[in-house]
Amino acid sequence: MTRAYVSIGSNIEREKNVRSAVDALRRRFGKLVVSPVYESKAVGFEGADFYNLVVGFDTETSLDELNAVLQSIEDAHGRDRSGAKFSSRTLDLDVLLYGELIDHTPPHHVPRSEIIEHAFVLRPLSDIAGRTRHPESRTTFAELWRRAEHRLQPLRAVDISW
Repeated sequence: MTRAYVSIGSNIEREKNVRSAVDALRRRFGKLVVSPVYESKAVGFEGADFYNLVVGFDTETSLDELNAVLQSIEDAHGRDRSGAKFSSRTLDLDVLLYGELIDHTPPHHVPRSEIIEHAFVLRPLSDIAGRTRHPESRTTFAELWRRAEHRLQPLRAVDISW
């Protein structure tokens, strides 16, 4: 079994889509560890604020198959891939970590660079995997969060119960 961590984001019908994504992942992978939800400003474009969270689960699914599952969940939620890379979206699901794997050979990107680039990824990851070490730096996610300049990317906790 491999522990995978997946980020979930939406700025279109945010609560509906993040709830539905968590439900779809739970149906497919069983028990999930679910972080709190955070609201943040859109990055790279002008748009509605996002809801972001991270889930973790154990899986025997390969990384390629996991990416395909995530893409099919995005598609089922009306994800439009025809626009600009940075744009509003119904649902964005990304594998952040796949065990200790380090693979930056396209189409793989694990660990995701967004972990250390964006507070809306690092904060929820550190909430549920604070003692886990980043596969490349070997620093815990809790320590990475303590060091992060998160004040530059303000987050607001959102009360969504699962």
